[in-house]
Amino acid sequence: MRHAPAPQSAKPLFSYRRYWAHRFGVAPFLPMTRAEMERLGWDSCDVILVTGDAYVDHPSFGMAIVGRLLEAQGFRVGIIAQPEWRDAQAFTALGKPNLFFGVTSGNMDSMVNRYTADRRLRHNDSYTPNGEGGKRPDRATIVYAQRAREAYPTTPVVLGGIEASLRRIAHYDYWSDKVRRSILLDAKADLLLYGNAERALVEVAHRIAKGGIGQDFEDVRGVALLREATPEDWLEAHAEDLDSADEGRGGKGENIVVRLPAFEQVANDPEAYARASRVLHKESNPGNARPLTQRHGSRDIWLTAPPIPLTSAEMDAVYELPFARAPHPSYAGAKIPAWEMIRHSVTIMRGCFGGCSFCSITEHEGRIIQSRSEGSILREIETIRDKTEGFTGIISDIGGPTANMYRMACKDRETEAVCRRLSCVFPDICKNLNTSHEALIALYRKARAVPGVKKVMVASGVRYDLAVKSPAYVKELVEHHVGGYLKIAPEHTEAGPLSKMMKPGIGAYDRFKQLFDAAARAAGKEYFLIPYFIAAHPGTRDEDMMNLALWLKRNKYRADQVQTFLPSPMALATAMYHSGVNPLKPVRHGASEKVEAVKGLRQRRLHKAFLRYHDPENWPVLRDALKAMGRADLIGPGKHQLVPSWQPAGTGKAGEGRRGGEKGTRRFLTKGLGEGAAPKISLSKSK
Repeated sequence: MRHAPAPQSAKPLFSYRRYWAHRFGVAPFLPMTRAEMERLGWDSCDVILVTGDAYVDHPSFGMAIVGRLLEAQGFRVGIIAQPEWRDAQAFTALGKPNLFFGVTSGNMDSMVNRYTADRRLRHNDSYTPNGEGGKRPDRATIVYAQRAREAYPTTPVVLGGIEASLRRIAHYDYWSDKVRRSILLDAKADLLLYGNAERALVEVAHRIAKGGIGQDFEDVRGVALLREATPEDWLEAHAEDLDSADEGRGGKGENIVVRLPAFEQVANDPEAYARASRVLHKESNPGNARPLTQRHGSRDIWLTAPPIPLTSAEMDAVYELPFARAPHPSYAGAKIPAWEMIRHSVTIMRGCFGGCSFCSITEHEGRIIQSRSEGSILREIETIRDKTEGFTGIISDIGGPTANMYRMACKDRETEAVCRRLSCVFPDICKNLNTSHEALIALYRKARAVPGVKKVMVASGVRYDLAVKSPAYVKELVEHHVGGYLKIAPEHTEAGPLSKMMKPGIGAYDRFKQLFDAAARAAGKEYFLIPYFIAAHPGTRDEDMMNLALWLKRNKYRADQVQTFLPSPMALATAMYHSGVNPLKPVRHGASEKVEAVKGLRQRRLHKAFLRYHDPENWPVLRDALKAMGRADLIGPGKHQLVPSWQPAGTGKAGEGRRGGEKGTRRFLTKGLGEGAAPKISLSKSK
């Protein structure tokens, strides 16, 4: 039996012998119709990709990367985008794939995409032509996989993308308020590829081409599969007490699998759920992670170890595949909001070692930063300049999950390979972390020197606790890469919620603001920081939100729009929300640290109201809350008081959206959490 290779032995991504169909060459767009296939000379597709997003052939869209990567391996790839999911006939549009269906909900979890943190239906969809809502179903990955199976019962179905990745084991689902089974079971699929899945995708595709789906993929990293039981040559380490059982009961060795509490157990025991969450996050370093297994009824979900990160050369090759860098012509000029947002932006890295408990980036992309080379990035900027319609000389963003982790890594690779920390920057920046911004500064300078480029913006979120380590970076950012506002995410001001978020104290924000303001003054510019905050995060008391509101008023900030914490699948904060237990600390039966979760609608609305303290619609509920908290001293006309004792006529009724005004205040939009990276948003300064 084969076992997972050691991290250093990952097979180069483009070293496989190409499939015979490579002779058909490169498609201008991957076909979405039989007519397009015929023009390419194809009689069939080898792989058909089904996605909940519109097909935009650009590396910011996961399906485009997957499709072009498979094409580079020699496979004929077709796309079925946003199909009519109520009828299996829509899944026969390109005929039967020779190898498999690849199924994803799209760039977002479909439930996060379709519903707000208050479980209200969204009426628009940024990944759909003209932003039209309702073009994908709830739990799209499950529905698409089932329809594909109905269309062609014997064709293998392989799941991928963020929805599948974040639901690969038993997971708490906020929208049904229960623990659901692994999505692999509910979708009735054959395999699930999780995380940045290029390596697994290429290996699995070539293997299926040679021997079909009836193989053992146990040695392929980043795969979830079904098994009847643990093979005899594997030893099990049980996770009842992770922190005293790290070595397992069989000692060290390659063939140890960690058994998570079973689905039936985590579904009925919230503390067991928190333990499983802690184990999964501890077993996330590709250098030392072991496979995981979890019983679901009579079968096991088996997760192989996480994928080995791509090298810079591999990243370059992926992002330099022959993308058309445009929506498919069938959309006939319709506006696709997500495409409009990223068409002039460049991805320079993947991953995040911040480990914020509410964010899904780490669970999906990993903690190890994968960076492109400087040359590859500059070539893409030139391609945007020369080939992207509507380019005016402005690169709208140069970044990734965060703006300033480019080329940052552990100083010692051996230390990195055995580390089990959930974050490299919390509670403090690790002494082994290289925080140099020199490579990023050099990249910025070369990017803005590209002929035809007028300005290179940084719209990705800046990790300010890293930025303060480099005043030169802050100076470069302010002088050349900010357009009036810079978004930044302290998330809260109080130690209690910040400790559950795994975010630095507000002092780090204050230090960054000092550097930012000083650089802006020196440059003769009037620039502002736009801080993001979270309402109703686990571990947040009413008093914490009151203190945050007072901080906002002192600093003359006001939120135009507020959303509460959204428990996305697999996030550590979601485990806190569901279980009332802190998985950042050891989880032991009867001795786990408790976390207060903000669940009741009334309290969630109160926390939102504190963030919008300036809105007269919220004054009645805030006055009642302040009195109940013994803080009636904050009611009155003073500048150090939070809300006045009077009420404007016609206000105080929820939903009418009236706003009070105060000279000199700055409005900003704050965010709800779900998919990790926040959407790019417009900002305004009140007069």
